[in-house]
Amino acid sequence: MVEIPRKIGKIQEEAQAIDQELFTEYKFSVDQLMELAGLSCATAIAKAYPPSSFPNSPPTVLIVCGPGNNGGDGLVCARHLKMFGYEPTVHYPKRPGKALFEGLTTQCQKMDIPFLSEFPSEATLIDELYGLVVDAIFGFSFKGAVREPFGSILRTLEQVTVPIASIDIPSGWDVEKGNPDSIQPDMLISLTAPKKAAQHFAGRYHFLGGRFVPMALQQKYSLHLPPYPETDCVLQLP
Repeated sequence: MVEIPRKIGKIQEEAQAIDQELFTEYKFSVDQLMELAGLSCATAIAKAYPPSSFPNSPPTVLIVCGPGNNGGDGLVCARHLKMFGYEPTVHYPKRPGKALFEGLTTQCQKMDIPFLSEFPSEATLIDELYGLVVDAIFGFSFKGAVREPFGSILRTLEQVTVPIASIDIPSGWDVEKGNPDSIQPDMLISLTAPKKAAQHFAGRYHFLGGRFVPMALQQKYSLHLPPYPETDCVLQLP
């Protein structure tokens, strides 16, 4: 593992500016970056939680998707996990009426990935049915109070005993200050660069994913990203 400079933690405005520049100046599309991000998440999960580590076979994963781009990352992650030999199930309660997300949903459905219409009301039921939960509810741009049904979902996830893997930032956390009263994931997959709240992450596995930031952009925002190993799209951090 590699040492990461403290100043790598990006605040919300910086993270948004980097994303915006990738779209406007470098002409990346949203779905292009979402595909790379979701693949990174699935790859990191496979490294941290190989199928042989699951108590059940095939290895079952519950992926909870929010209404924004973080949820889209979760849908892509679900598709790749399926290709990697996992058995993902998706809960996607608030679906945006956009072609991008409708397409990602269709891709999952065509691959026989089930979608739960209702979220399990008891944490013990999640513990019985799944070996891992992927938190793809809110990303770094989220602000304000958590609205239903996600408030109830997060309260249930706070009680599960199976590991939780959060995409980019644990849902319910302030992007800079964290949140000791919300979920405490076992895994964090930071995309592009770790956000400032990652300093409050105390789980076992912290991965960096999203190997698509051009060097000129890294230098402009002083990202000081560590080198990825060989051709890997993810890197485990201390």
